[in-house]
Amino acid sequence: MSKIYMRFPQFKEKAVTLSYDDGVRQDKKLIAIMKRNGLKGTFNLNSNMFARDYNGETRGRMSVKEAVELYLNSDMEVAVHGANHMSLTLVDELMALNDVLEDRKSLEKTFGGIIKGMAYAYGAYNDSVVDMIKKCGIKYSRVTETTEGFSLPTDWLRWAGTCHHNCPRMMELAHKFIEGPQSSHYWFNRPKLFYLWGHSYEFDNNDNWNVIEEFAEYIGGREDVWYATNGEIYEYVQACDRLEFSAEANCVYNPSCLDVYIECFGKKYLIPSGKTIYLIEK
Repeated sequence: MSKIYMRFPQFKEKAVTLSYDDGVRQDKKLIAIMKRNGLKGTFNLNSNMFARDYNGETRGRMSVKEAVELYLNSDMEVAVHGANHMSLTLVDELMALNDVLEDRKSLEKTFGGIIKGMAYAYGAYNDSVVDMIKKCGIKYSRVTETTEGFSLPTDWLRWAGTCHHNCPRMMELAHKFIEGPQSSHYWFNRPKLFYLWGHSYEFDNNDNWNVIEEFAEYIGGREDVWYATNGEIYEYVQACDRLEFSAEANCVYNPSCLDVYIECFGKKYLIPSGKTIYLIEK
């Protein structure tokens, strides 16, 4: 089994995802930059904090109408950020639970579908909060801590990104991610993920839209990189983890609804949804 490696769709070894919070109007400019460069991401929203109407401003929070038009027409993911953007560690458990569950229910009603993702408001969480959001049906949630690395999370409810866009090493990390050394060593065969996060209003506040433009132009539009939302990455990895191998690891069954790609002993295999294939000759 040590020679079997997960690959992203179309056998890609690298993936990129973004995560931005609060549902502000600067998301319009950010998403335009992302779409121009083929990037995808997740936008974490506060359902009780939408503007009452659109007044022509380019800053501040969007109205519900603006948000629906923007996110549903951009192929981006919408996720929970707390209906009232509460610090979940500073309120009692019932209030915290209501903030998360109310947000999830409201966003599902507004945007449709099932919402299972989240980012902790203010980056505030602890073990009790993590247990609580599980009860609300949340499957993955971003923290504000960063790793400056490219590994997939081992705890999806404490999902640490690679870096914030204000990280002075962001472009250095991007170059390392794209151009890093290749090797037959196990570490280099593992799939790699670059996860960038932030708030789009920060680009206005710091007058540095060039930062995200440079990043997007460099890391986007590459044939060997999978560009996905947080949820797409979570679902795909779950599908990979559900693969069932024979005792000799020469036969594999994919019980999930997603096609899965792996590399085994130097050969590439597509395991279609619901199918069993042999990895070597019977």
